[in-house]
Amino acid sequence: MKILRYTILVLGCILPLIACQAQNGSQKDDSPYKFKNPSWDGTGKIYMGREISHIMGFAGKDWLERDSREAEEGVSLAVKNLPLTSESVVADIGAGSGYYTFRVAERIPDGKIYAVEVQDEALNYLDRRRKELGFEQVIPTKGSSTSPNLPDGAIDVAFMVDVYHELEFPQEMLQSIHQSLKPDGKLILIEYRGEDPTIAIKPLHKMTARQAEKELKANGFKLVENGKFLKIQHFLVFQKVSD
Repeated sequence: MKILRYTILVLGCILPLIACQAQNGSQKDDSPYKFKNPSWDGTGKIYMGREISHIMGFAGKDWLERDSREAEEGVSLAVKNLPLTSESVVADIGAGSGYYTFRVAERIPDGKIYAVEVQDEALNYLDRRRKELGFEQVIPTKGSSTSPNLPDGAIDVAFMVDVYHELEFPQEMLQSIHQSLKPDGKLILIEYRGEDPTIAIKPLHKMTARQAEKELKANGFKLVENGKFLKIQHFLVFQKVSD
Protein backbone atom coordinates (compact mmCIF):
# COMPACT_ATOMS: atom_id res chain seq x y z
CA MET A 1 0.00 0.00 0.00
CA LYS A 2 2.87 2.37 0.79
CA ILE A 3 4.37 1.71 -2.65
CA LEU A 4 1.01 2.30 -4.31
CA ARG A 5 0.47 5.57 -2.41
CA TYR A 6 3.99 6.70 -3.33
CA THR A 7 3.41 5.86 -6.99
CA ILE A 8 0.16 7.84 -7.02
CA LEU A 9 1.88 10.78 -5.32
CA VAL A 10 4.73 10.80 -7.86
CA LEU A 11 2.35 10.53 -10.80
CA GLY A 12 0.29 13.37 -9.34
CA CYS A 13 3.39 15.56 -9.44
CA ILE A 14 4.70 14.42 -12.81
CA LEU A 15 1.54 14.41 -14.93
CA PRO A 16 0.82 18.15 -14.60
CA LEU A 17 4.44 18.82 -15.61
CA ILE A 18 4.09 16.59 -18.68
CA ALA A 19 0.85 18.34 -19.61
CA CYS A 20 2.52 21.72 -19.23
CA GLN A 21 5.43 20.64 -21.42
CA ALA A 22 3.05 19.32 -24.06
CA GLN A 23 1.15 22.58 -24.03
CA ASN A 24 4.38 24.55 -24.49
CA GLY A 25 5.37 22.28 -27.34
CA SER A 26 2.03 22.90 -29.00
CA GLN A 27 2.52 26.65 -28.69
CA LYS A 28 5.88 26.36 -30.42
CA ASP A 29 4.30 24.34 -33.21
CA ASP A 30 1.71 27.08 -33.65
CA SER A 31 4.35 29.79 -33.96
CA PRO A 32 4.56 31.50 -37.34
CA TYR A 33 8.35 31.25 -37.10
CA LYS A 34 10.63 28.32 -37.85
CA PHE A 35 14.33 27.99 -37.19
CA LYS A 36 17.35 26.56 -38.99
CA ASN A 37 21.11 26.96 -39.00
CA PRO A 38 21.72 30.62 -39.90
CA SER A 39 22.84 31.52 -43.40
CA TRP A 40 25.61 34.04 -43.91
CA ASP A 41 24.24 37.35 -42.57
CA GLY A 42 21.03 35.58 -41.54
CA THR A 43 19.42 34.96 -38.16
CA GLY A 44 18.24 31.43 -38.90
CA LYS A 45 14.67 32.58 -38.14
CA ILE A 46 12.20 31.82 -40.96
CA TYR A 47 8.92 33.60 -41.68
CA MET A 48 6.72 32.26 -44.47
CA GLY A 49 9.73 30.69 -46.18
CA ARG A 50 12.02 33.75 -45.86
CA GLU A 51 15.05 33.92 -43.59
CA ILE A 52 15.14 37.15 -41.59
CA SER A 53 18.39 39.08 -41.94
CA HIS A 54 20.48 40.69 -39.24
CA ILE A 55 19.74 44.31 -38.38
CA MET A 56 22.09 46.98 -39.63
CA GLY A 57 23.13 48.95 -36.54
CA PHE A 58 23.40 52.72 -36.32
CA ALA A 59 27.11 52.31 -37.02
CA GLY A 60 25.96 52.16 -40.63
CA LYS A 61 24.77 55.79 -40.52
CA ASP A 62 27.48 56.99 -42.90
CA TRP A 63 26.33 54.48 -45.51
CA LEU A 64 22.76 55.75 -45.17
CA GLU A 65 23.95 59.33 -45.62
CA ARG A 66 26.40 58.61 -48.46
CA ASP A 67 26.64 61.28 -51.17
CA SER A 68 25.95 58.75 -53.93
CA ARG A 69 22.63 57.56 -52.51
CA GLU A 70 20.41 59.88 -54.53
CA ALA A 71 22.08 58.90 -57.80
CA GLU A 72 22.00 55.20 -56.94
CA GLU A 73 18.44 54.97 -55.62
CA GLY A 74 16.47 58.00 -56.80
CA VAL A 75 15.34 58.98 -53.31
CA SER A 76 13.73 62.24 -54.47
CA LEU A 77 11.51 60.29 -56.85
CA ALA A 78 10.46 57.92 -54.08
CA VAL A 79 9.58 60.80 -51.76
CA LYS A 80 7.68 62.55 -54.56
CA ASN A 81 5.55 59.44 -55.13
CA LEU A 82 4.51 58.98 -51.52
CA PRO A 83 0.73 59.61 -51.35
CA LEU A 84 0.89 62.66 -49.06
CA THR A 85 -0.86 65.96 -48.49
CA SER A 86 0.54 68.90 -46.55
CA GLU A 87 -1.41 67.68 -43.49
CA SER A 88 -0.60 63.96 -43.64
CA VAL A 89 0.29 62.02 -40.51
CA VAL A 90 3.18 59.75 -41.46
CA ALA A 91 5.39 57.10 -39.85
CA ASP A 92 8.93 56.35 -41.01
CA ILE A 93 9.49 52.96 -39.37
CA GLY A 94 13.17 52.21 -38.99
CA ALA A 95 14.08 55.83 -39.65
CA GLY A 96 17.80 55.40 -39.04
CA SER A 97 19.55 58.72 -39.57
CA GLY A 98 16.37 60.35 -40.89
CA TYR A 99 17.55 60.44 -44.50
CA TYR A 100 13.94 59.94 -45.62
CA THR A 101 12.30 61.46 -42.54
CA PHE A 102 13.52 64.99 -43.09
CA ARG A 103 12.84 64.92 -46.83
CA VAL A 104 9.29 63.79 -46.16
CA ALA A 105 8.91 66.46 -43.45
CA GLU A 106 9.36 69.11 -46.13
CA ARG A 107 6.22 67.78 -47.87
CA ILE A 108 4.02 67.88 -44.75
CA PRO A 109 4.51 71.34 -43.17
CA ASP A 110 1.09 71.09 -41.47
CA GLY A 111 1.27 67.38 -40.64
CA LYS A 112 3.57 65.23 -38.55
CA ILE A 113 5.95 62.36 -39.04
CA TYR A 114 6.82 59.77 -36.41
CA ALA A 115 10.48 58.77 -36.84
CA VAL A 116 10.43 55.29 -35.31
CA GLU A 117 13.63 53.64 -34.11
CA VAL A 118 14.59 50.96 -31.60
CA GLN A 119 18.13 52.24 -31.12
CA ASP A 120 18.63 55.02 -28.57
CA GLU A 121 21.66 56.33 -30.46
CA ALA A 122 19.51 56.83 -33.55
CA LEU A 123 16.72 58.51 -31.57
CA ASN A 124 19.16 60.95 -29.99
CA TYR A 125 20.57 61.79 -33.41
CA LEU A 126 17.09 62.29 -34.89
CA ASP A 127 16.16 64.60 -32.04
CA ARG A 128 19.29 66.72 -32.52
CA ARG A 129 18.79 66.94 -36.29
CA ARG A 130 15.11 67.92 -36.11
CA LYS A 131 16.03 70.79 -33.77
CA GLU A 132 18.90 71.88 -36.01
CA LEU A 133 16.66 71.81 -39.10
CA GLY A 134 13.65 73.35 -37.36
CA PHE A 135 11.26 70.48 -38.15
CA GLU A 136 8.75 70.56 -35.31
CA GLN A 137 6.59 68.05 -37.21
CA VAL A 138 9.21 65.32 -36.70
CA ILE A 139 8.50 63.17 -33.62
CA PRO A 140 11.28 60.70 -32.66
CA THR A 141 9.52 57.59 -31.34
CA LYS A 142 10.94 54.59 -29.51
CA GLY A 143 9.67 51.38 -31.05
CA SER A 144 10.21 47.77 -30.04
CA SER A 145 10.85 44.53 -31.91
CA THR A 146 7.10 43.85 -32.05
CA SER A 147 5.53 47.32 -32.33
CA PRO A 148 6.34 50.82 -33.61
CA ASN A 149 4.35 52.17 -30.63
CA LEU A 150 2.18 54.46 -32.72
CA PRO A 151 -1.26 55.78 -31.71
CA ASP A 152 -4.20 53.66 -32.86
CA GLY A 153 -6.01 54.73 -36.02
CA ALA A 154 -3.91 57.87 -36.45
CA ILE A 155 -1.55 57.23 -39.39
CA ASP A 156 -2.29 58.10 -43.03
CA VAL A 157 0.89 56.62 -44.48
CA ALA A 158 3.52 54.38 -42.92
CA PHE A 159 6.63 53.43 -44.83
CA MET A 160 9.75 51.32 -44.39
CA VAL A 161 12.86 51.83 -46.50
CA ASP A 162 15.08 48.74 -46.65
CA VAL A 163 13.80 47.80 -43.20
CA TYR A 164 11.06 45.19 -43.49
CA HIS A 165 13.44 42.30 -44.25
CA GLU A 166 15.19 42.97 -40.91
CA LEU A 167 12.12 42.90 -38.65
CA GLU A 168 12.63 40.33 -35.91
CA PHE A 169 8.87 39.78 -35.52
CA PRO A 170 7.30 40.74 -38.86
CA GLN A 171 3.87 39.30 -38.06
CA GLU A 172 3.52 41.17 -34.79
CA MET A 173 4.91 44.37 -36.30
CA LEU A 174 2.54 44.27 -39.28
CA GLN A 175 -0.44 43.71 -37.02
CA SER A 176 0.59 46.66 -34.87
CA ILE A 177 1.05 48.88 -37.94
CA HIS A 178 -2.37 47.75 -39.21
CA GLN A 179 -3.90 48.92 -35.94
CA SER A 180 -2.14 52.30 -36.12
CA LEU A 181 -3.36 53.10 -39.64
CA LYS A 182 -6.53 55.01 -40.42
CA PRO A 183 -9.26 52.98 -42.23
CA ASP A 184 -7.91 54.14 -45.60
CA GLY A 185 -4.27 54.12 -44.46
CA LYS A 186 -1.41 52.79 -46.55
CA LEU A 187 1.84 50.98 -45.85
CA ILE A 188 4.67 51.36 -48.34
CA LEU A 189 7.67 49.06 -48.60
CA ILE A 190 10.78 50.20 -50.42
CA GLU A 191 13.06 47.18 -50.76
CA TYR A 192 15.97 46.21 -53.00
CA ARG A 193 14.65 43.93 -55.74
CA GLY A 194 15.31 40.31 -54.84
CA GLU A 195 14.41 39.18 -58.36
CA ASP A 196 17.54 40.88 -59.77
CA PRO A 197 20.83 39.10 -58.97
CA THR A 198 22.82 41.96 -60.52
CA ILE A 199 21.87 44.33 -57.69
CA ALA A 200 24.96 44.30 -55.49
CA ILE A 201 23.18 43.94 -52.14
CA LYS A 202 23.43 40.97 -49.77
CA PRO A 203 20.72 38.43 -50.74
CA LEU A 204 18.94 38.50 -47.39
CA HIS A 205 18.74 42.30 -47.59
CA LYS A 206 16.64 42.10 -50.77
CA MET A 207 13.03 40.98 -51.26
CA THR A 208 10.91 39.84 -54.16
CA ALA A 209 7.56 41.54 -54.74
CA ARG A 210 5.87 38.12 -54.56
CA GLN A 211 7.28 37.38 -51.11
CA ALA A 212 6.40 40.82 -49.78
CA GLU A 213 2.84 40.52 -51.06
CA LYS A 214 2.46 37.05 -49.54
CA GLU A 215 3.55 38.22 -46.10
CA LEU A 216 1.50 41.40 -46.05
CA LYS A 217 -1.63 39.75 -47.42
CA ALA A 218 -1.50 37.34 -44.49
CA ASN A 219 -1.58 40.30 -42.12
CA GLY A 220 -4.43 42.40 -43.47
CA PHE A 221 -2.93 44.33 -46.39
CA LYS A 222 -3.72 44.43 -50.10
CA LEU A 223 -1.17 45.37 -52.76
CA VAL A 224 -2.62 48.31 -54.73
CA GLU A 225 0.47 49.58 -56.55
CA ASN A 226 3.73 48.05 -57.67
CA GLY A 227 5.74 51.08 -58.70
CA LYS A 228 8.58 50.23 -61.05
CA PHE A 229 10.11 53.69 -61.33
CA LEU A 230 13.04 53.29 -58.91
CA LYS A 231 16.42 52.15 -60.20
CA ILE A 232 17.11 49.20 -57.92
CA GLN A 233 14.21 49.04 -55.46
CA HIS A 234 10.57 48.04 -55.32
CA PHE A 235 8.00 50.70 -54.41
CA LEU A 236 5.13 48.59 -53.08
CA VAL A 237 1.98 50.32 -51.87
CA PHE A 238 -0.33 48.29 -49.62
CA GLN A 239 -3.81 49.33 -48.56
CA LYS A 240 -5.10 48.45 -45.12
CA VAL A 241 -7.94 45.93 -45.35
CA SER A 242 -10.69 46.44 -42.78
CA ASP A 243 -10.90 43.95 -39.94
